[in-house]
Amino acid sequence: MDIRELRTFSTVAYTGSFSRAAEKLRIAQPALSRHVAKLEEELKVALFVRHARGVVLTPAGARLLDRAEMMLHYLNGTSEYVRDDDPQERGHLAVGLTPAIGLAVGANMVRRFRARWPKAMLHVREGLSTSLQAWLLDGSVQAAVVYNQPLLEAFEVRPLFSEPMVLVAPPGEPPRTLRFVDLADLPLILPALPHSNRRLIEQMATQNGVRLRVIMEIDSVALTRQLVADGLGYSITAQLAIQPAVDAGIVTSHQIERPSLRSHVGVATLRELRDSPLAGSWVEILTDELRTLALDGAWKGKAIWGDD
Repeated sequence: MDIRELRTFSTVAYTGSFSRAAEKLRIAQPALSRHVAKLEEELKVALFVRHARGVVLTPAGARLLDRAEMMLHYLNGTSEYVRDDDPQERGHLAVGLTPAIGLAVGANMVRRFRARWPKAMLHVREGLSTSLQAWLLDGSVQAAVVYNQPLLEAFEVRPLFSEPMVLVAPPGEPPRTLRFVDLADLPLILPALPHSNRRLIEQMATQNGVRLRVIMEIDSVALTRQLVADGLGYSITAQLAIQPAVDAGIVTSHQIERPSLRSHVGVATLRELRDSPLAGSWVEILTDELRTLALDGAWKGKAIWGDD
């Protein structure tokens, strides 16, 4: 595998056509096809599915494109990096946020990071906590928000805050407080393991001798919210994530007590990157933004800050 083949592959992926890619790269289409064929032979997978109107990526091709983008980015910036007296200023940082935290503080964080590191390339990825953990492990991101993170040698985790988990119910139900044992009678829509929320809920159920009735496993937060709103079941999720939908009257939330269920949020970085100025700045900005929300902002009284 060489960089020319990766650049060819990437161009085909984005144009969706061998002929358009050949035109863009100004090479003959047979030569371009040989580059892709060589990659497929070397990796022993099909990278594209051919059809009448062009090509689309296979799952293996999508994974390769993700890595190819990172490698091509680093290659394209190498000359400036070598010549620069302060190469950190032109560095690259990939970070991960969950949808709820991205919506709450993402824009402010990006503005502050860009003001501090105007020449750096920032890549923000959004996903569930389990996806963020996987991206950390394979190097796709260098720092990520994590929920109920188990201890792993590869990660350095800074605790941030905890928040209550609530029962999400269809609209119109009067808000009330339930015991955890009361959840056993409800048809639940939960994410599948190893999702961090599901793992936390199952641990609590085991500790309290409760057998939960899970009728559907849905990993999508938006789809779960819609199914609950349509009266197809109940769910259990972090209060801060669902609060906007509760305020809008889309769903109702009920408090869970005896025992209460709390989700713990932190920011994780790979231990090998603990001295990275870019990653350190991002973690510092994230911590500051979330601390302000928890202690003085919209999350006051709902989130318990880790420093308290």
